[in-house]
Amino acid sequence: MVAALEQAFSQSDFVVTGEVGPPKGTDVGELIEHIDLLKDKVDGLNVTDNQSSVMRISSLAVCRLIKDRGGEPILQLTCRDRNRMALQSELLAAAIQGIHNVLCLTGDYTSVGDHPQCKPVFDLDSVQLLQTVGLMNQGKDLAGNEMQGATDLFPGAVVTPEADPIEPQMLKFEKKVAAGARFFQTQAVYDLDNFKRFMEQARKHDVKIMAGLVLLVSAGMARYMNKNVPGIFVPDALIKEMAAAEKGKAVSVGIQVMGRMIRQLRDEKVCDGVHIMAIGKEDRVPDILKAAE
Repeated sequence: MVAALEQAFSQSDFVVTGEVGPPKGTDVGELIEHIDLLKDKVDGLNVTDNQSSVMRISSLAVCRLIKDRGGEPILQLTCRDRNRMALQSELLAAAIQGIHNVLCLTGDYTSVGDHPQCKPVFDLDSVQLLQTVGLMNQGKDLAGNEMQGATDLFPGAVVTPEADPIEPQMLKFEKKVAAGARFFQTQAVYDLDNFKRFMEQARKHDVKIMAGLVLLVSAGMARYMNKNVPGIFVPDALIKEMAAAEKGKAVSVGIQVMGRMIRQLRDEKVCDGVHIMAIGKEDRVPDILKAAE
């Protein structure tokens, strides 16, 4: 069976995905509101996996909620919390529930999260997890044993175009391509000229690449990311644009900025789509899509 996301890549010149973050607790009311709001407006919905090493509902459980409500889930799976047996078990569980898209991640270290005393696993890394998906799609587990039925997973990975220096990141990107990644979602990009230079190199490989876009909600947020988040660079011009926003209007300006970036990426055919990360502002994604028209 071909995943709906894979079909979207083959049938459309520009694919749009969104993202939902599972809550810490059993109250999924707001989560379901976000799913219902977005499921028909995007080609797929990422579900983060204990993002930033903060304990939340499992990605697989929320992917099932998306599936049951008629959306196209993208399972994020990190190597931080599971050994190779548990990772394979999770992939099998996804496959039998019709969850075909899996974004393979190494994961943030536990010291940055809300359980810093937690022991990290990292039995595999993202490249090895991609290789594992490839084997399971062929009907074998990581130990070479034949399985009773193969998976049919559509594997993806991440890349950081703003990494400085970029050479180590390109080497990792190429390893992920060789390991079987079919699509990539980038970490947040804001400097589109630099992203175009990255794409010139990336286009040498037969994979789909989506530009990751994080909604700016203030100039302070932009400055914070520049200072504290490796691999993200917000140009001064964008910071000044955010800083010039009227009081209470910064989010609206951020929405217009993202809409403008989406239009440019689409109209200039820079990449194969965008991955929108609204992070706490999921209800504004429809406004972002409208701004991009």
